[in-house]
Amino acid sequence: MKTLALFTLATALGIGTASLLRTDHPASSNQTVAQAIDGAFRDGMYLGKLAAERGEGSHVAIGRWATPKDRSSFTTGYQQGYTEFLASRAASASSGRRTE
Repeated sequence: MKTLALFTLATALGIGTASLLRTDHPASSNQTVAQAIDGAFRDGMYLGKLAAERGEGSHVAIGRWATPKDRSSFTTGYQQGYTEFLASRAASASSGRRTE
């Protein structure tokens, strides 16, 4: 009985280690997680979406952030939020025309 439990434990540890060391997962998932916890990126997403909702032009106000990294994250988030909102609005408008 001890042999079976030891074998099961060794197999589970081996499988767990192999799954952690696997490198074929996309790097973009790590980037997505990093962006989700980045305050400058989230702020940019929110303000970009807000500007697109209001019909304003794309104007990235990077002065809100002090470091170059934060400014870059804010710009990336702003552009993503702005374009995603416009794309979703265009998609909903085209699907509305199809049903008419």
